[in-house]
Amino acid sequence: MVFANPQAALDALAAQKYLADLAVAQVVFLAERLDKPVLVEGPAGVGKTELAKSVAAATGRRLIRLQCYEGLDEAKALYEWNYRKQLLRLQAAPGEAWSETESDIFGEDFLLARPLLEAIRSPESVVLLIDEVDRVEVETEALMLELLADFQVSIPELGTMTATTRPAVFLTSNNTRELSEALKRRCLYLHIGYPTIEREQEILHARLPGLDERLAEQVARFVAGLRSMPLRKPPSVSESLDWAAALLALGVAVLDDSVAADTLNVLLKHQSDIDIVAKELGADLTET
Repeated sequence: MVFANPQAALDALAAQKYLADLAVAQVVFLAERLDKPVLVEGPAGVGKTELAKSVAAATGRRLIRLQCYEGLDEAKALYEWNYRKQLLRLQAAPGEAWSETESDIFGEDFLLARPLLEAIRSPESVVLLIDEVDRVEVETEALMLELLADFQVSIPELGTMTATTRPAVFLTSNNTRELSEALKRRCLYLHIGYPTIEREQEILHARLPGLDERLAEQVARFVAGLRSMPLRKPPSVSESLDWAAALLALGVAVLDDSVAADTLNVLLKHQSDIDIVAKELGADLTET
């Protein structure tokens, strides 16, 4: 058993500098115990992907990642045949009976495993991260259902392949579209939102040990304030970390309006958001 209880999962994640609350750790623990995939939803940059990476690091498992995008198909997600090698094989035996050739070119030697198949065929247990699953089309989402339900995949020429060691599966979604009920039904659900000021301060300290306690608190409070504003893209935890690292690199000891205004471009990714915040700070960045 990987984790004895939710507290053990919480401690193991903390050892990887992933600071979660007990609710997150409980889902991680239950996913291991029940052999269930975890669907993690929440705003971009709050640590969904990092959770899978941290579980992999905490358990010593290899991480296999499928980065989803619009247009992702079976050939990139599951498997495809090595057509160039198949062609060479055909050219090498021009007089061979087709039945013999066919059984050969659709065999293991000509199969190219993609992340989903690689995770199923792995001899050791791995962590499979299906990142930003909400970016793929419904058809591609459907081909994952067999894996999520039974930890197996079907290849017409080879039959059904079942995992001998079940992977720990994490799917992340930024809620850009509604996922199917069929996919949700196969997973434990976990929502990760923005952290509290106190938790974000702890995260800053864990990831940036050289950060002064007062500056960490100022950064956490400032970022929390921005998240309550009507911005196009509120700052994520990862952007909060980038901003704090930038302040460290600039030798900033105390955060004031001037420093904040001069470095907003590290924290915010849209000029319209920078203008809104700059106006609140009393500085117009469009003139700088």
